[in-house]
Amino acid sequence: MNILVLHGINLNMFGKRDPKQYGTITLAEIDARVQALGRELGAAVECFQANVEGLMAERIHRAHAEGVDAVVINAGAWTHYSYGLRDALAILTCPIVEVHMSNVHAREAFRHVSVFSEIVRGQICGFGIDSYLLGLRAAVSAVQAARAG
Repeated sequence: MNILVLHGINLNMFGKRDPKQYGTITLAEIDARVQALGRELGAAVECFQANVEGLMAERIHRAHAEGVDAVVINAGAWTHYSYGLRDALAILTCPIVEVHMSNVHAREAFRHVSVFSEIVRGQICGFGIDSYLLGLRAAVSAVQAARAG
């Protein structure tokens, strides 16, 4: 099982950016924890981060061509306005799980809306690193359920 974890704009700054909202964990630490859990769950996990929207769209297109089994995405601020990434994600036929470290619904009003919500399996937010780990578990479960028929 191949799972792609996508990190969007500014998320390479985890550990430095607004520790009150995001804690002090770094993106490298998040990736290591997600990949370790993936191994436990029998999934190969690839992590990808971009600050350029076009690069993220191209990685999503490549995920379609590669036939990834599921995607876990924290698109950062793109979540709230990027119809281009929404359309790229809509090309995928695999389960997509949206995650956020902070509780986006307890923050600024613009963060309450996800342009991805209609195409993702679900959203997990507000649990810090556990949002990613829960998202990975949800993605693996969705793939297993689809394979079981």
